Amino acid sequence: MLLGGRSRCTVMRDEVGQPGDAAGARRAAGELEAGVLAVLQAAGRPLPPGEVRDRVGGALAYTTVVTILSRLHAKGVLQRRKAGRAYVYAPVADEPGLAARRMARVLDGEADREAVLARFVSGLSGTDEELLRRMLGDPPGPEGS
Repeated sequence: MLLGGRSRCTVMRDEVGQPGDAAGARRAAGELEAGVLAVLQAAGRPLPPGEVRDRVGGALAYTTVVTILSRLHAKGVLQRRKAGRAYVYAPVADEPGLAARRMARVLDGEADREAVLARFVSGLSGTDEELLRRMLGDPPGPEGS
């Protein structure tokens, strides 16, 4: 449907603002999820969607926050439990734990785990390689590092 020679989508976008405008800038994919997760990590306790929305800031709709929380729960990043008529959400792990879960999911999706792990380890810095060796109880490499 055209309104004054412009599509309805164009009019709605103009009212919200163009990307880069302070009031209506669109966020990058995953940025909202990261913001919501950061709020829940910082809270240290389960939060309901309304409180997450307040802490994230901006002009997010309540339904947008609920959608983000539901998606993070479906991905296994958040746990939720009933609290009255709504749910409260909390991360399943701290930030290092979540990173480890992401790494494990990537590894699980590959057919040749050994090749993936070998390439990963060969790309580590010397410091990270030494850290991994200590964690695994291996002796230092041939260069003594």
